[in-house]
Amino acid sequence: MESSDKVVETVIAGNYVEMETEGKKPNNDMKSKISNLFWHGGSAYDAWFSCASNQVAQVLLTLPYSFSQLGMLSGVSFQLFYGLLGSWTAYLISILYVEYRTRKEREKVDFRNHVIQWFEVLDGLLGKHWRNVGLAFNCTFLLFGSVIQLIACASNIYYINDNLDKRTWTYIFGACCATTVFIPSFHNYRIWSFLGLLMTTYTAWYLTVASLLHGQVEEVKHSGPTKMVLYFTGATNILYTFGGHAVTVEIMHAMWKPQKFKAIYLWATLYVLTLTLPSAASVYWAFGDLLLDHSNAFSLLPKSPFRDMAVILMLIHQFITFGFACTPLYFVWEKAIGMHDCKSLCKRAAARLPVVIPIWFLAIVFPFFGPINSSVGSLLVSFTVYIIPAMAYMLTFKSAAARENAVEQPPKFVGRWAGTFTINIFVVVWVLIVGFGFGGWASMTNFIHQIDTFGLFTKCYQCPPPPGSPPPFLPHVGAPRPAPANFTHHHHL
Repeated sequence: MESSDKVVETVIAGNYVEMETEGKKPNNDMKSKISNLFWHGGSAYDAWFSCASNQVAQVLLTLPYSFSQLGMLSGVSFQLFYGLLGSWTAYLISILYVEYRTRKEREKVDFRNHVIQWFEVLDGLLGKHWRNVGLAFNCTFLLFGSVIQLIACASNIYYINDNLDKRTWTYIFGACCATTVFIPSFHNYRIWSFLGLLMTTYTAWYLTVASLLHGQVEEVKHSGPTKMVLYFTGATNILYTFGGHAVTVEIMHAMWKPQKFKAIYLWATLYVLTLTLPSAASVYWAFGDLLLDHSNAFSLLPKSPFRDMAVILMLIHQFITFGFACTPLYFVWEKAIGMHDCKSLCKRAAARLPVVIPIWFLAIVFPFFGPINSSVGSLLVSFTVYIIPAMAYMLTFKSAAARENAVEQPPKFVGRWAGTFTINIFVVVWVLIVGFGFGGWASMTNFIHQIDTFGLFTKCYQCPPPPGSPPPFLPHVGAPRPAPANFTHHHHL
């Protein structure tokens, strides 16, 4: 038993030095090799898989819907623009992490059994007020990210099996997702993020090929953009797509050499764009304005074994993404109750369970796909992922001394410090006005409209009415008519 304890200990440890080989007795050599292959991941490739699979999930299915709100040109431009913006702030977060870790390691702090998180980086560099703000935004964002995953699971399965209503499916999937409490840290997502990426790649190309084979529907119209509310809701969904790096610090901490992280996020984003651009553009090309009422691309494509396969793969992927969004919350909770350094896996898993309960509850209260994504995007992602890192970077390196002693100097091609600060000011202003201001207004208008139309705790959100019943009355308040989609605009986290 002692040897397995030691293995658990090494799994949780995230040291710069390659992991020590203690606990791997020759007799379980084969077992430890297999365990290493599937379980202990800390290379640059693992980080790339984690970033890419964490960035694109359900959102693939809702980007065509965003394209119908934005029009083809704006849709493509926003994806490229926010992809770059997201990579830039991920780069800032990685620089701040390396800066914090180097300062702490000079003070001989050992991070062997401790996972560094974003709020601790803010605390170490800027003090406790920044820590509290960062913690509040990050936890709320990850909480809702997990809620969205759970809602999405119920909605997807309803697509294959509608014998139970969506609320019942949410109960079932909540119980399934609770098993993620047993996965200790991001080292242990190696096999999962690899599979996750394969699944989304399959789904993206399925959407592209199926739409092109289907061809354009009769009298196809591409009238977007038409309404201001719709335009900014669509743009916010794309902002949300590339805001997947609220977990950047934890993924980085799970690497053996976190300094390599800087470019990884950009490469992950570039790969994601090869999935999102062709699929969204081809579905929009084929179906045009029909997408305004079908927030999930699957709902327009004919039922086939390939489509069922894509739905099932997406379900499994959501389960993985739930783990990604929830793991940092587990860490915060463990630190709050003093269980973070505990060696026993079972004790930690039991201590993590209270985190899953509110997520489960919220998924049942607000089962509004789409509207909840855009709201989270504008109100939380805008600050968590774009504004706070850019501000924190500028404040950390405000003094000449700090700039001189920085572990990582800014690259020449952005114009050193002056260029970096200029870009950061642009990011803060742009996201504040367009993402938070206009995006917040559009998505909240839409969200309130959903509550007015369907009510909280609705049993089966946007399900087709049973045959023979009168259609429900939908008031039209400048916001889009709720889509009869059984899928989600989602991402995430």
